[in-house]
Amino acid sequence: METTDLLTIIGGIGGVQGVIELVKWWRGRKVQDRQDVAEVVAAENENERKQVSWLENRLAERDKKIDAIYAELRAEQTARLEEVHRRHEVELKLAEAEVKKCHKRGCADRIPPSDY
Repeated sequence: METTDLLTIIGGIGGVQGVIELVKWWRGRKVQDRQDVAEVVAAENENERKQVSWLENRLAERDKKIDAIYAELRAEQTARLEEVHRRHEVELKLAEAEVKKCHKRGCADRIPPSDY
């Protein structure tokens, strides 16, 4: 092949500018691959950040629900404990009244004797 034929083929393909672009493409393909990989990694990281944020919000909501349930439980336990104390006080007063009950009415010699 002669030089003129070679130059004619190169000129037909794109000339000098075509050769320059071919060399740029050949040298820059690895860089482009790295950029593509970096974009994919950045997109994956952003998706993971969104998912983590969503999960943290969901966890915070569940923590609030659990805290509310525990507060309700503690209030209920406190109410029941107060009720138990009140009933025990009434039972103690009843037992004390039972001890002080007079079996003989209207007499000076009480059975059982009382000191009041």
